[in-house]
Amino acid sequence: MRLTVAPTPTSRFRRLRKSAALRALSQENTLSVNDLIWPVFVRDGNGVREPIASMPGVERLSVDLIVKAAEEAAALGIPAICLFPYTDPALKTDDCAEAWNPDNLANRAIRAIKAAVPEIAVMTDVALDPYNAQGHDGLVRDGIILNDETVEALVKMSLAQAEAGADILGPSDMMDGRIGAMRAALEGAGHKDVAIMSYAAKYASAFYGPFRDAVGASGALKGDKKTYQMNPANSDEALRLIERDLTEGADMVMVKPGMPYLDIIHRVKTTFGAPTYAYQVSGEYAMIRAAALNGWIDGDRVMLESLMAFRRAGCDAVLTYFAPQAARALHAGRG
Repeated sequence: MRLTVAPTPTSRFRRLRKSAALRALSQENTLSVNDLIWPVFVRDGNGVREPIASMPGVERLSVDLIVKAAEEAAALGIPAICLFPYTDPALKTDDCAEAWNPDNLANRAIRAIKAAVPEIAVMTDVALDPYNAQGHDGLVRDGIILNDETVEALVKMSLAQAEAGADILGPSDMMDGRIGAMRAALEGAGHKDVAIMSYAAKYASAFYGPFRDAVGASGALKGDKKTYQMNPANSDEALRLIERDLTEGADMVMVKPGMPYLDIIHRVKTTFGAPTYAYQVSGEYAMIRAAALNGWIDGDRVMLESLMAFRRAGCDAVLTYFAPQAARALHAGRG
């Protein structure tokens, strides 16, 4: 589409910036509480609130406090909460069997949240790294991350989470073929209404460091994840991955990380028109928080501006650790 603009003074763009009312009438994109998904970290214990040093303001919470967090989210109007477990190192093994234990930490948290706050959507993480003694998202043999054997494990993990009451499964592993296998297994087990938000374009990024601290995977990880996560230099590959996952049964797709990959988000939404999400990952959060705490930036304004960037690029919603803070700012009319 070619836009024709009359020369100044016939055309003056500042006319529509003159007042708050005119700016509101001409605003192209909006940000609301409905656009937020809150990732939270759950750990064992009772009444436990454990700060994460590399993510100021974010804590690991025991299941009872995760329920209170879900209640807070619901009260703020946040539609979904996403669970990530901090697994006891003693439960991490090479076969990752704790991942599909019906009573593992994540599944207990799902049941507790759905019992207390049934209206909030619970999203889960489907990957083996929280349960893997070697810190990888897949099973490892002789230093090689196994694809097909990992998919079988992820299917068992998905069924356990669906049985516990998860509304959205978020496979973040980047193994080939896992969406089709998960969808077939869910349909076969009667979980036809469980949605899949595929981490379809997940890059091998340096922005994940604080997250790995949060789930306790940093020390366990041997090597890197470049054989299964995407090369940050690639763009067309992301579209091929998105198309594949949609054809295999993904209901929603995600690009991860977020702000460094706004071009990918835009291409995905423009090409497919499918529900498209981004994860404002731990490194993005930590940079904004650290700068705000040092007084270098206006934290709330930068937070909201960063979230609007996702909406402008084409996101339907964003996973962000800022979700409660952003919701309160939006309710206060600062958005």
